Amino acid sequence: MKKVISYIIPIALLMFLVTSCEDVLDQAPVSTFNEQVVFTDINIVKSYIGKCYDRMGGNTNYGILGAREDLLSSATDQTLCIHRPSNYVNLKGALSPDRLGFFSHTGYGGFMYWNNLYANIQNLNYILDNIDGVPTKTTTEDALKTRLKGEAYFIRAYMYGRLLMNYGGAIIRTTAFKLGEDFLSITRSTLQQTLDQVLSDCDQAISLLPASMEQGRATRAAAAALKSRVLLFCASPLVNGGYEPTNPLVSFTTGTQAQRWAAARDAAKAIMDGTYGTFKLAGTTEDPPSPLTEADIKTYADNYFNIFNQKGKWNDETIWGIQFPLTGGNVNRANIWYGPNGYHNWGNNNPTEPAVREYEMADGTPFVWDIGQGEYLRQATAAELEANPYLNPYYGREPRFYGTILYHGAPWQQRPADAAGFDPYNIVQTGHFYNMDGTVKAYGIDTRQGLIESWNGTKNGYYLKKFMDPATVGQYYFNTNTWVEFRYAEILLNYAEACIELGGADMPLGIDALNMVRNRAGLPDRDRNTTDQDLARQWVRHERYIEFFAEGHQYYDMRRWMTAPQVIKNVSPMKIKQFVNGDMEWFYDTSKAEDERYWANDAFYWLPITRTEINKAPQIQQNPGYQ
Repeated sequence: MKKVISYIIPIALLMFLVTSCEDVLDQAPVSTFNEQVVFTDINIVKSYIGKCYDRMGGNTNYGILGAREDLLSSATDQTLCIHRPSNYVNLKGALSPDRLGFFSHTGYGGFMYWNNLYANIQNLNYILDNIDGVPTKTTTEDALKTRLKGEAYFIRAYMYGRLLMNYGGAIIRTTAFKLGEDFLSITRSTLQQTLDQVLSDCDQAISLLPASMEQGRATRAAAAALKSRVLLFCASPLVNGGYEPTNPLVSFTTGTQAQRWAAARDAAKAIMDGTYGTFKLAGTTEDPPSPLTEADIKTYADNYFNIFNQKGKWNDETIWGIQFPLTGGNVNRANIWYGPNGYHNWGNNNPTEPAVREYEMADGTPFVWDIGQGEYLRQATAAELEANPYLNPYYGREPRFYGTILYHGAPWQQRPADAAGFDPYNIVQTGHFYNMDGTVKAYGIDTRQGLIESWNGTKNGYYLKKFMDPATVGQYYFNTNTWVEFRYAEILLNYAEACIELGGADMPLGIDALNMVRNRAGLPDRDRNTTDQDLARQWVRHERYIEFFAEGHQYYDMRRWMTAPQVIKNVSPMKIKQFVNGDMEWFYDTSKAEDERYWANDAFYWLPITRTEINKAPQIQQNPGYQ
């Protein structure tokens, strides 16, 4: 644990270097300052806390919060990281205290790394230890001090919440470590004690933060949303007897699961009731027209897509996120990270075929692949497709499909000049073009056989559209759209799940909340009068899977529901042939694994504490299942 101390002075000095404050600068030469300068001026404290926001992303070279090149969804069944698939060691049977891969300090998931989390907690504790002594001269500065204190509590709650949801019981520390302090007596707290700390910090933040703030800084609603998320996790099967039920580091050993579901329900309901501000879903929640026309589908799809393409003032669904500027500050390069290689992009985090099949049809019925040709093959002539366009598996799907997935034939951006000749219609090409004798006429420009940066081509037939911006040329420019960390749809589905799990009179209320999310997506209601709790549970789990696709929720959902062994499977390619006469073939080739995956050990439901940390403090108990 001694390592965390080293972060204080560098960040404090950095804050001095990037902050302009004449009163402070007039006092002494630059070379004489140490970390104490931070607490001589409230505006420097504000900048210091700004760096604590940055450190919520762990190693900030790889992104802030979820906005990063390698997504957390690629540690699940949803997407494939084509450049570093072996880094997702939880899917390779290789996760250990010595091999953390994606979840390590240098990995793209460093925002979940034990040491990084504690480095930021140390910074926040240092602020909270000293902020009350910062001099202020006006009532405006007094208000700023109060607000900054609330922000520090929020970020610390977020860090402890991340520790809880990834490691279980944490080492609770609410004052800064000091140089020379003896850390050999420090031990981990229980899961319950860690939850208590998160809730305490959230409540402190709520009491100090305003209802509105400059975008990117926390509000009381952000703290309330964090409370809702953590309480939902703590009500779930994993920590309520699902794994190591007598181990208080990873399981609750007091209270009941029903009490925890009720707490999760109530936390979400408080936000729904407007306690912390007014939020609503973007778009309409009225019953959608039936049937949906193609124009209707596009309207709903665009509305959903635009939640993640906000650049200016946030909509009423967004509770909190990270605003990316055009120049300076944090960097979002979503277009080059995820975009097709035929646009000179890197094509990372490809949706998997089983995930694509989870999207419903536009009328709300399940998508069914088999049209009499089996689960792997679809063939249709041009005439058959004209008579029945539903033979194309990408036709007539629910609107969120078109707001999330780039598939063969999907419209996208104008091609760069050197690619325009291969695609005059600006249509994604993840398949190949064939002559009638079966020979290749042209390789799809967005494939691994294409003529532009083929090494960045999709391995399994899809690209991720969500999070990108059609107006940004990723080859040259950064994205300025927001990463949305908390949004109202999550609150509604948190409430829905808690109510469904409680059953009885709560269940129809939960289904009502679920139906709001479905209606906004252009889908019809689920039956609020059902008494089948298992069916309702399937409904809400499916809705979370689709609504939050690639946002990172599935990593926590498959763990807290303990469904990872069922959903983790090899990633195989979708091979598409488009013939010169318009005939089509779609073949899901399960004989080939683009990425071999398996769930080797239920210990992987929790991350291990890194070996170097255990070696420094041997009394810290490792998570169960790890040596």
